[in-house]
Amino acid sequence: MSSLDRLGQDDTFPKLLVRNARTMPDKVSMREKEFGIWQSFTWRGYHDHVRDFSLGLVALGLKPGENVAIIGENRPEWVWSEIAAQACGAASVGLYQDSNLADVAFVIDHCDASVVVAEDQEQVDKILDLLEKLPKVRWVVFTDPRGLRKYHHEKLISFTDVEAKGRELAAAQPALWAANVARGTAGDLAIISYTSGTTGFPKGAMLSFSNLLGMAMNLHSVDEKRPTDEFVSFLPLAWIGEQMMSLSSALAIGFTVNFPEETETTSENIREIGPHVMFAPPRFWESMTSTVQVKIMDTSPFKRFMFNLCMPIGRKVADLRFARKPVPLGLKVLYQLAYWGLFRALRDRLGFTYIRSASTGGAALGPDVFGFFHAMGVRLKQIYGQTEISGISCIHRDDDIQSDTVGVPIPGTEVKISEAGEILSRSPSVFLGYYKNQEATAKTVVDGWLHSGDAGYLAPDGQLVVIDRLKDVMKLADGTQFSPQFIENRLKFSPYVKEAVVIGHDRPFLTAMLCIDMGVVGKWAEKNRISYTTYTDLSAKPEVYDLLQREVDQVNQKLPAAARIAKFVLLYKELDADDEELTRTRKVRRGFVEERYREVILALYGDALEVPIDTTIKFQDGKTTRIRTTLLVRKLTMGKAA
Repeated sequence: MSSLDRLGQDDTFPKLLVRNARTMPDKVSMREKEFGIWQSFTWRGYHDHVRDFSLGLVALGLKPGENVAIIGENRPEWVWSEIAAQACGAASVGLYQDSNLADVAFVIDHCDASVVVAEDQEQVDKILDLLEKLPKVRWVVFTDPRGLRKYHHEKLISFTDVEAKGRELAAAQPALWAANVARGTAGDLAIISYTSGTTGFPKGAMLSFSNLLGMAMNLHSVDEKRPTDEFVSFLPLAWIGEQMMSLSSALAIGFTVNFPEETETTSENIREIGPHVMFAPPRFWESMTSTVQVKIMDTSPFKRFMFNLCMPIGRKVADLRFARKPVPLGLKVLYQLAYWGLFRALRDRLGFTYIRSASTGGAALGPDVFGFFHAMGVRLKQIYGQTEISGISCIHRDDDIQSDTVGVPIPGTEVKISEAGEILSRSPSVFLGYYKNQEATAKTVVDGWLHSGDAGYLAPDGQLVVIDRLKDVMKLADGTQFSPQFIENRLKFSPYVKEAVVIGHDRPFLTAMLCIDMGVVGKWAEKNRISYTTYTDLSAKPEVYDLLQREVDQVNQKLPAAARIAKFVLLYKELDADDEELTRTRKVRRGFVEERYREVILALYGDALEVPIDTTIKFQDGKTTRIRTTLLVRKLTMGKAA
């Protein structure tokens, strides 16, 4: 009996919603913080909103086989819209809320969306500005009316008006909703999830209900979720990881999904909810660790003493558990004292008092960060997967967590390594193919095996180790192989480094462009009485270069002599998705970055010790500023001879 079989005939999102509304109508299904108050929705209320909006879409002319695009922040209306579309026999297509116009236009046009659900005025403006380029779009539905009162467009309609049309249709055809839901099958297309597009325009991965729910239930069998659990949804719903949690798992298991008031209040809202389940990329955990480090610098001498006293005890216990060795009785007693003296309060402060399942994926997480959470008793696990396999193929088991691996395959999934060193996966959750791109599909799925494009290997104990993207494993001019991502991740293990780009393909030696973490480095500068004004000013300080050189030297010590960093610069700004330097999931667009900073890279491979910069940067609100500065080129004695 497969994990999906446990759901019986409730094998689609709409069917599961109907089941939950029937079996636990008054249980809270989701909350949204609005105007400072948590607004709750029961499973019955959840169901009614979806039913009304779905029938409203039918009234507007949405037909089975069409697609509905959704763009905005994490809100109940996003989830309602998605399931409502699926109940019509349509598929949903998520867009990242901070996508630029070019990305929005490409995805909406490529997926042939006939309806676009846009959250607010900002998103509506994007769509209306592009409508001439989007002839297939018949309706634009907005969920937040603020600022839209004076907008008049023949294709524009409010979410509540669509719901009203749905209630009218339900009165005229009482059996239509149940018939639409019953018509759906597990093999139906549920969502089209667009990949991050690190090398160009993204591809639309088609995922069925069987793909998504099979993954959710197989994950549940080794990482248990409970109907009583609380989960905070703060990562973009366009991302497959959030789809896996806020929709697939939440509908299948029945736990409560909470939506933060604003992106900026996420940490505060997590503390208020105290979730049992957390899933976030490495940047979230790294940021949380940096925040604690900054606060410890500012706290009272007693609290700093307690932190420095207790944390090594927690680290020692964590290291023993990583090594699967018993914890001596004396150390257990010390750990309990450390727990009551520090870890209990620290977990409460971070919102992790009740955390039971915590996982991270998408990139490597530094051992220091990993150990930090395990020291306080948060058993953080790494996962591995991709959009094309519905999110996850491997995860650590509770009793075998290692900081340098991503666990073992979940039930129903096979993983092997090809002769070229590529990670291959086979599972019932492998996607249906790329939308309107059979050529890419044929290259990605061969004889049932999903070609990940990632290089890796299986450790003797069966744990998967991921090295880098296969195409990104590069060679120096002398033929020495190196993985830029492997080195970049190790550089980012430092709390002072927020982003790193390693260069060296077909060149005589390796160099790096680093972005500092403004919060942590700023506190370090204040503590050391180093004055600064802006990010650009701080990153140019010789003392900051000395600080970062020590971090790079530590990484070089662990690298082969032929693949060490010989020179580095500190960039004058952070890499930003709005500048197209990162994808929306914060992956570096390597080719774009190398072209944009071509002059900097030329200086790294020349004899110059300085790089003059005179450029203009554009902020998200449209404002621009001119930056004039000089980047210092720091040469390292430990690096391969330059």
